[in-house]
Amino acid sequence: MFEAKFAGDRMTKYIFVTGGVVSGLGKGITAASLGRLLKARGLKVAAQKLDPYINVDPGTMSPYQHGEVYVTDDGAETDLDLGHYERFIDEDLNKYSNLTSGRVYWNVLNRERRGEYLGSTVQIIPHITDEIKNFVYSVGKKTAADVVITEIGGTVGDIESQPFIEAVRQISLEAGRENSLFIHVTLVPFLHGSDEHKSKPTQHSVKELQGMGISPNILILRCDEPLEEDIFKKIAHFCNVKEDCVIENITLPFLYEAPLMLEESGFSKIVCRELGLDPAEPDLDHWKEMVERIKNLSKTVTIGLVGKYVQLHDAYLSVAEALRHAGYENGAKVDIRWIDSEKITSGNIDETFKGIDGIIVPGGFGDRGIEGMILSAKYARTNNVPYFGICLGMQIACIEFARNVLGIGDANSGEFDELCGHKVIDFMPGQSDSVNKGGTLRLGAYPCRILKGSKLWELYGKDEISERHRHRYEFNNDYKEAFEKAGAVFAGMSPDKSLCEEMELSDKGFYLGVQYHPEFKSRPDKAHPLFKGFIREALKNVNS
Repeated sequence: MFEAKFAGDRMTKYIFVTGGVVSGLGKGITAASLGRLLKARGLKVAAQKLDPYINVDPGTMSPYQHGEVYVTDDGAETDLDLGHYERFIDEDLNKYSNLTSGRVYWNVLNRERRGEYLGSTVQIIPHITDEIKNFVYSVGKKTAADVVITEIGGTVGDIESQPFIEAVRQISLEAGRENSLFIHVTLVPFLHGSDEHKSKPTQHSVKELQGMGISPNILILRCDEPLEEDIFKKIAHFCNVKEDCVIENITLPFLYEAPLMLEESGFSKIVCRELGLDPAEPDLDHWKEMVERIKNLSKTVTIGLVGKYVQLHDAYLSVAEALRHAGYENGAKVDIRWIDSEKITSGNIDETFKGIDGIIVPGGFGDRGIEGMILSAKYARTNNVPYFGICLGMQIACIEFARNVLGIGDANSGEFDELCGHKVIDFMPGQSDSVNKGGTLRLGAYPCRILKGSKLWELYGKDEISERHRHRYEFNNDYKEAFEKAGAVFAGMSPDKSLCEEMELSDKGFYLGVQYHPEFKSRPDKAHPLFKGFIREALKNVNS
């Protein structure tokens, strides 16, 4: 029997963020900004994303369509918006933070096969909507959150999102309107022909939402230029919301100013008022100091990001943000030069990396563009350019080292060439390639022990760390001794010493690769130590 559950002995407050008119308006940034503001008021905040697509999770989706896959500590492969939530709110999320239509139907159909519905006809209402509701309630219960912020992906009116809209409508009735709040993000376009902003798209979007049984409490108006004063009153009257609940959201030069801009309109104060909360005033001094520091960066460093998905920057969103975070702490603006690894050849490599202060090779799957990455790793090693390899980037560094230092000309990865004679990257004993493509072998947080005196130990300043993984292949330990004799150092190992988590060259200023994904733990006010050290080293090349 379905039963609404609330966190602890008190009533959890539920905030639902929807979007209208067009996609890409910044629902995720709005939700993340609100999370930061409410946390600054002393509230315990949890965030989650409901995605209407039928995939079970984004793990097998093309980066060109979906962008990066964000991995949580407990190994959930999730939407990239969860990265925004973690970076803004600075709370580690989990498997209860992302749900897709595919997962909902998967769970319901498995229950039906097990006979849990006692022969009932399985329908959208109540079975699908109950599954969604249980998921929304679960995150508040698991985290004992005061406030759960739930973003609903897509745009109001999409066929796929209708069960999610219906489910949250029911939650608002079960929890009570005093414990639930709807925020609708819409577009207010500016027509240069008539030289005015138009409110009609917002009116139509709200009407669509109202037709589904939901009347938004707060409207966030996305615009590129400041809105005229009269448009706020007009939208408030036509959309049946309070005048101060119509809030402007102007496109900003960088993301992390968004909470401060929204708070200038009293965003969190209005949210607390509408939910009957009376928390402390927000303590945003630290965030304001960070924003001021970002606005006054005095240096610029150029980093070459070598990848196969560079046409869509969102494919490397967390890496790009982590580089910027490291720049903030080093007083430098990071200029990312997006380099397509498929276009790199031995003939153009000098020109490709002209003016580059550091090279980073992030994660990826498949053999496309690999040879260009290997050339990039060789260029960095032989020209003493700081090199940072992440996941695939570490494996690339190992293949390059084997080929050009150890003289193993056919060294490769079993992922790229199953028949190659020297698989320096391969499945390790105990692994099996019979895994479904819907799941990778190592997902989520794993411990790593660090060799004292190494570059890795210098950067972390500790003997043991925990980092998130997403990969299927490992360094082949059969080659470990040969690598070490030639000068490579494996400073990061799994506690049982069976898996190599890092490889570095001690005779270089900064040349290392890690098997994990440190970008997922970087924050704008707390850069990850590996990125921070990488940018610090790259700055030595500026104007040198």
